[in-house]
Amino acid sequence: MPGLLRGVARTAVVAGTATAVSNRVSRRQGRRWAPQEQPRYDNSTQYPPEPVPAPPASGGTDRIAALKDLAELKSQGVLTDTEFEAEKARILAS
Repeated sequence: MPGLLRGVARTAVVAGTATAVSNRVSRRQGRRWAPQEQPRYDNSTQYPPEPVPAPPASGGTDRIAALKDLAELKSQGVLTDTEFEAEKARILAS
């Protein structure tokens, strides 16, 4: 039984040492390569939304449909409040 216990203890020591060395190497490599892994491009650039196509300026039914479409775009978050108000004023003015 002492030989078995000695073998298990030796295996535990070897495995523990291997784990410690592996973790230390991983941390060292992580610190070494961290500056190079930073994003090269700024992904926070915001582009203006595409303009909403103007609906045909005939008849009152088209205006209502255009306003409904505009309200749907606003509820989806495509248009801001300012853009919504500007487009609404343009539709109602035509």
